[in-house]
Amino acid sequence: MGIEPRRVAGEDDPLRRLAALLARLPGIGEKSALRLALAIVRSDAEYARGLAEAIGEVHSMMRKCRVCCDLSPREVCSICADPTRDARLVCVVAQPQDRMAIERAGVFRGRYHVLHGVLDPLAGIGPAELDVAALLERLRSHVEGPPIEEVIVATSPNVEGDATAIYLARLLGPLGVAVTRIASGVAVGGELEYADVTTLHRALQERRSL
Repeated sequence: MGIEPRRVAGEDDPLRRLAALLARLPGIGEKSALRLALAIVRSDAEYARGLAEAIGEVHSMMRKCRVCCDLSPREVCSICADPTRDARLVCVVAQPQDRMAIERAGVFRGRYHVLHGVLDPLAGIGPAELDVAALLERLRSHVEGPPIEEVIVATSPNVEGDATAIYLARLLGPLGVAVTRIASGVAVGGELEYADVTTLHRALQERRSL
């Protein structure tokens, strides 16, 4: 009697399929994806169902806030709807995680605008790919409150972030609004989302005009 050949897992293997899908997430390599997939398999059924439901809900419910373009389950996000926030002060960030980092620091009580990217010609990302038009509309319409007096550009201090800041300064300057840039404290070449509370506090307090 011959030895049955070992079955090779292919695309029909649910574990490998899950690992392959997880590996498509940013920062997740093949080994990490397989570890996560195995952890899900070994978890209890209630957790697995909850995880699947949460993924489905976040994909179907999250949308861009019609004011600031941040991700929100509602048409207007909680920050834009908060009357205690200073609507005259808008902090422009590249991604939702940058806004979350500043909120964790607890040093900013204005509102935000999320670009969902930075200028990167080599990657084919120009002004049309960013939510700049919505920012211009906010500055011109004043529908959501008093006129905006200052725009703080809080993009990461790297080549793409600096290019985006300069572009916004040139675009917004003629509209009569003060355009400032977060100051020292955030390492050059670093990413804003990884900055600690003290660093973000200093960067916001020592912002400068562009």
